[in-house]
Amino acid sequence: MQLTANIQNYHFDHILLNAAGVMCQTTTELDTVLASDYTGAVVTKSATPTLREGNPEPRYFEIPNHLGTINSMGLPNAGFDYYMSYVSEKQTTKPIFFSVAGLSKQDNLDMLHQLQDSDFKGLIELNLSCPNVPGKPQTAYDFETTEQILSEVFTFFTKPLGVKLPPYFDIAHFDMIADILNKFPLAFVNTINSIGNGLVIDEVTDTVVIKPKSGFGGIGGPLVKATALANVRALRQRLNSSIKIIGTGGVTTGRDVYEHILCGADLVEVGSQLAIEGIDVFERLEKELADILTEKGYTTLDDARGQLKTIS
Repeated sequence: MQLTANIQNYHFDHILLNAAGVMCQTTTELDTVLASDYTGAVVTKSATPTLREGNPEPRYFEIPNHLGTINSMGLPNAGFDYYMSYVSEKQTTKPIFFSVAGLSKQDNLDMLHQLQDSDFKGLIELNLSCPNVPGKPQTAYDFETTEQILSEVFTFFTKPLGVKLPPYFDIAHFDMIADILNKFPLAFVNTINSIGNGLVIDEVTDTVVIKPKSGFGGIGGPLVKATALANVRALRQRLNSSIKIIGTGGVTTGRDVYEHILCGADLVEVGSQLAIEGIDVFERLEKELADILTEKGYTTLDDARGQLKTIS
């Protein structure tokens, strides 16, 4: 069973990879993801220009009964130069996604200029969707600003660039963001980031479970799968075929991966379940996916991609 994919000139021998935020903050974690026989690539932690400690703890919580997770990490990362040093020195046959998430438009432009001028030959992800930085709204909910940023970026940027998006909940918003993204030579879209500003309450103490933002945080895991699938499907229906889709959200089983593929995802990222289960999650998910594809009579992943059926 060929469980492979392509984005522009980049080939992925496996379709699973980490979400930018999990097992990717340190060089050791990045090496662990790359060393797995079941990952197709690695995504760096979304970098800010300088080291950032993130929000105060506790800032991550696993919701009981395997419902998902809530976090308000606040973009902790080792800083742009740290990840640039890593990707510059790392020898690997797997593609690397360099993720950036500036706290301002100028931050993003400065980092993208440095990537453009560097020898880095991987893919770049512009994260327009972090919901957990106090006082900083999610850029991609502001359609005018998103178009302005991309317009400026593509006056100088020629390397393969994609954007990481927040979840959208209205059909009109799918139309609006797709109309904007189709104006640019994007390599991919990553959908979704966590559902922002959820709230979880401890049943015993009647307090919120995380400290930042008075308990408000991004929701991940099984609770977000339906929203993630809807975003993958809606964007695949609207985006240029040259823009590939990375599906992220709610992946805990091979069936979840399969459903992302049915909706049109080319690659699938794992976040919450990777944090919970560890690196072995990739092997389990790929084997479960392969079993499903075999059971349904598919011989390649392309045969299943985008084949979601609707009721006539």
